[in-house]
Amino acid sequence: MFRRGLPLIIAISFGGLTLISLLFSIPEISSLILEWASFLAAVALLLGAINLLSVHTQRLAGHRPVGGQNIYSAALVISMLVVFGLGMTDLIGMTNNSVGVVFNWIQAPLEAALASLLAFFLLLSGIRLLQRQRTISSILFLATAVLILLSNALIASPILPQSISSLFQQLRDLIQSIIVTSGMRGILIGVALGAITLSIRLLLGLERPYNK
Repeated sequence: MFRRGLPLIIAISFGGLTLISLLFSIPEISSLILEWASFLAAVALLLGAINLLSVHTQRLAGHRPVGGQNIYSAALVISMLVVFGLGMTDLIGMTNNSVGVVFNWIQAPLEAALASLLAFFLLLSGIRLLQRQRTISSILFLATAVLILLSNALIASPILPQSISSLFQQLRDLIQSIIVTSGMRGILIGVALGAITLSIRLLLGLERPYNK
């Protein structure tokens, strides 16, 4: 009973304090709780990184044949150690912004490459969806993906006349301002409603993720 009741009391107390501080504009309480939450999140992130490093180090140290998982584990361990070492050298003044250089030359290009592949993945998903289910939604999804890809490619092309390029640009802006924006707002409203529902369940003690 004590193990289940104590986390519930702590969650309800801090949730109620945060709600009261936000409703009655008491920034001292909300700022203090936010600082505590940020500190706990940082500690949890540090423990998660240590656990990740430990798991992959044990996988490399185990007597297993060399394969794809071992290669990925080695790449992860080496990357973590290198970035940690560069961060320490930046801290003591041996190097200058070496972590930023690694981010700009490795992390950012990888993220850009993965983001550029997202459009082709969406197009392939639309084709497969159209093969399985020929509905109005699948047709609209595929047509929108094709129009966005063609408009982005044709706008940057110097071969087409300026009038046609501007027409494709207006079409792309229309799709992004109406269809994409409405979809994003719907998703954000759904996320906000879900967060409010989860917060109410936590305050009432109906949802207890800390006991799992």
